[in-house]
Amino acid sequence: MKPIEWGAKTAQMRGPIVPGQGRDANAFGAYAGGYALYRGLAEASGILDPGHRANLADTGPAVQLGPFPAWSDRDKIVTFDPWGHRVAEDFADEIASGMDLRPTIAVAQGRLRMGEICDAMDLGRLKADGKILNRAGDISVVKIAIEPVWWLPGIARRLGLDETHLRQALHRSSGGMYPDLVKRPDLELFLPPIGGTSVYLFGDLGQLGKANQSVACRVHDECNGSDVFGSDLCTCRPYLAYGVEECIAMAQAGGLGVVAYNRKEGRALGEVVKLLVYNARKTCVNGDRPEAYFDHTEQVAGVQDARFQDLSVDVLHWLGISRIERWISMSNLKRDAVASAGIEIVRQVAIPETLIPAHADVEIEAKKAAGYFSEPA
Repeated sequence: MKPIEWGAKTAQMRGPIVPGQGRDANAFGAYAGGYALYRGLAEASGILDPGHRANLADTGPAVQLGPFPAWSDRDKIVTFDPWGHRVAEDFADEIASGMDLRPTIAVAQGRLRMGEICDAMDLGRLKADGKILNRAGDISVVKIAIEPVWWLPGIARRLGLDETHLRQALHRSSGGMYPDLVKRPDLELFLPPIGGTSVYLFGDLGQLGKANQSVACRVHDECNGSDVFGSDLCTCRPYLAYGVEECIAMAQAGGLGVVAYNRKEGRALGEVVKLLVYNARKTCVNGDRPEAYFDHTEQVAGVQDARFQDLSVDVLHWLGISRIERWISMSNLKRDAVASAGIEIVRQVAIPETLIPAHADVEIEAKKAAGYFSEPA
């Protein structure tokens, strides 16, 4: 297998990505990295044939996206394969010859329903239009799932790191699970065992790639306790729901709404760390105070945040987004990463105070004190 030419003009020129240990492999790690060990359990239990090859008939993208210039710019997208949804189309001959190639991106159409959107309709902030939003509160969207494929030279360059040092740190932190990190510097692609990104698009896909785009965007990092179960200790689900509301409004005005949902629980430190920090905050002798909010995390994890927002911009480049009219976030780290990537933010929008849960005041005040964005009083 010839070496990968990351950033080539077409998928064929770049070549297929083949992880594994076989002679055709040009990458290491595994497809669906975060779930690969479940596949191993299924094989060991005899319910999955190790030789199974995915039947990709009729699984192609429900809508066509791109290609956009960033797909062939080796430094714009370094965390996933920009051609990952077109594997069956671009490498049909290789698949027919028996090569085990699988998509790392899937694009589908669907509907969402969120109680907060129904509330916004009841309160008159949103109205049904029968296309984006119907009277029952169903929201029409394009759904995209993205699995990570790391181009290690690009990751190192984006973060200002020496690639050898990066590989050694990844090898240590993963318990030596991937010896090719240090033994095979010639293999530049790593499919890591981490969660990926879900993207939801609302409205006019024709806005993608346009110079003067009308886009509302929320880049959201996973918070299971709030997003799914409604914990009132933070503003994560309220912010997510408000981002969806803004995306619907932009779509109804003829623009495009984008929500990118990254699996980075607890600021990418994990849910166990997050709940340990909750305990420390609640039992602190001086009480749960905004000025100690970030310190508690650092005392438990050794660092306040491991999300590396400079990597989160890849999905915006992939979508051909160069201008965001309404950026739904109070995070200065996300805003600065987007601006540094050359994407214009016309207006940053913070969550209205009426949507902030009562017990989330410590988080909000701590973030404001740390330089996060808030709307003028």
